[in-house]
Amino acid sequence: MEKIEINSERFDNMVENIKKYGGCPVSATLKIIGGKWKPLILYFISVDVNRFGQLQRMMPDCSKRMMTTQLRELEDDGIIHREVFAEVPPKVIYTLTDKGESLRPLFSELSKWGIKNILEPKIKEKK
Repeated sequence: MEKIEINSERFDNMVENIKKYGGCPVSATLKIIGGKWKPLILYFISVDVNRFGQLQRMMPDCSKRMMTTQLRELEDDGIIHREVFAEVPPKVIYTLTDKGESLRPLFSELSKWGIKNILEPKIKEKK
């Protein structure tokens, strides 16, 4: 196979980062926040949907077990904080940690992109 040469500063920066950090930074990020449910969970928590029941209502196709697993993984990775209040029934609130807060601009941009490139064109098609 013939070697393809890519002459691009962006490409060179990517290769430099992979060499420096021993892997792709995007891949490393997606291992933590990627998947079917984590991005939605993080987006909803970032817009103040922060109780387990609220999250379930926003994502009815996600089982309780899966929701619990995803929340625990995000907590273990330091992305969200789980606060339990000593009440009957127990009250649990999820919030973004400082590390999680740093993702807020990413979800804001994803939301804007989805509106502009997917949702608005669908509305225009129906008219």
